[in-house]
Amino acid sequence: MTNLLYLDLISGISGDMFLGAMLDLGVDFERLNRELSWLCADGCSLRFERRVKMGIEGVKFDVDLTPVPAHRHKDESAHEHTGAGHSHAHGRNFADIRKLIESSPYSAWVKEKAISVFSRVAVAEGKIHGRPAENVHFHEVGAMDSIVDIVGACLALEWLGRPRVLASTVVDGTGWIDCAHGRFPIPAPATLEIFAARKIAVSQCDEPHELVTPTGAALLSEFAVEFGPMAGLKPVKIGYGIGGRDHVTRPNVLRALLCETDDTKSDWETDTVALLESNIDDLNPEILGNFMEVALAAGALDVFYTPVQMKKNRPGTLLSVLCAAGRADVFATLILSETSAFGVRKTLCERRKLKREFSSVDTPYGPVSIKVGRLDGQVLHRTPEYESCKELAAQKKVPVRQVFEAAIKALPGA
Repeated sequence: MTNLLYLDLISGISGDMFLGAMLDLGVDFERLNRELSWLCADGCSLRFERRVKMGIEGVKFDVDLTPVPAHRHKDESAHEHTGAGHSHAHGRNFADIRKLIESSPYSAWVKEKAISVFSRVAVAEGKIHGRPAENVHFHEVGAMDSIVDIVGACLALEWLGRPRVLASTVVDGTGWIDCAHGRFPIPAPATLEIFAARKIAVSQCDEPHELVTPTGAALLSEFAVEFGPMAGLKPVKIGYGIGGRDHVTRPNVLRALLCETDDTKSDWETDTVALLESNIDDLNPEILGNFMEVALAAGALDVFYTPVQMKKNRPGTLLSVLCAAGRADVFATLILSETSAFGVRKTLCERRKLKREFSSVDTPYGPVSIKVGRLDGQVLHRTPEYESCKELAAQKKVPVRQVFEAAIKALPGA
């Protein structure tokens, strides 16, 4: 079963190199072009061609923006700092980009992952410049080409079956970059902040260029669950994403290995989430109730409370928030501002999840949406969706329990 993707970062990673590697692995360009045309309505087109770097053939992926200023040129190792898309980026902040993605026609998984990738960059930029993540203007990755790179990367991973992603040790170059905020040493400040949030180790080589862009760093931080050398991999297909520069010490390519995994391992989905916690003993419970509504509306995966015994013999409440790892700082700020908490603990957790799909069953009250959970090809759970039952119960003026029980009876094999 080819459900593992290993990224060999021999020459770093950027958004366009990642998409080039995915295309070389077999992602259909015409399908990608068709799906991303929704984002390119304001004037951009996708282009890919086969190129060779130091004897290695792969795919070079580009986003052509129209009109493109004549004095600018985009390549993967600098486009997020001096690229052609900046004329499209002025005024675009994280809140704008999130609304754009939320209104897109893509799957819930693609929307969630794309927003989370952008959130990682927003949090990093906000920390550097002293601004709330929501208000960060994306001078570095707000250009349309980077939006296409990130959403396209999520689409490609979904079409490959959402594989578990591993990566080699992260290596960046040396020297300096010129970007919207000035001249900075490599690695770029945003790149370092993104890796710091995941505690990802970074090394440098003697290549005098930026090898890892902020977009590349955010994709790694969102999807890669482990970093290290290859260990017992069974490659089925190998793809190369070609970069724009000609490096001195190494071919400018991202190598991606689509691998088979041990058949004894389950095909569950994995991701990394943040668990934020704070012990509270001096807050009106009504405020905690309001906080749950605010946090869930802001995109928290879950909010829950646990009674605990605190110091000085005080009964208290353990406030817990689950959120995408890249949005941990956003929800930590929310906890500190909306409750009486003086501090927040953060833990990164790797989840194992059943593959999910949705269907429906017919009941005497009407169709009810059913969530189906699969593991290794077998259905383990079929559960009526509460909101679907609630809506139908309100329409038919019957108790929710009756609709739920009718849906259970209508399930296959019931």
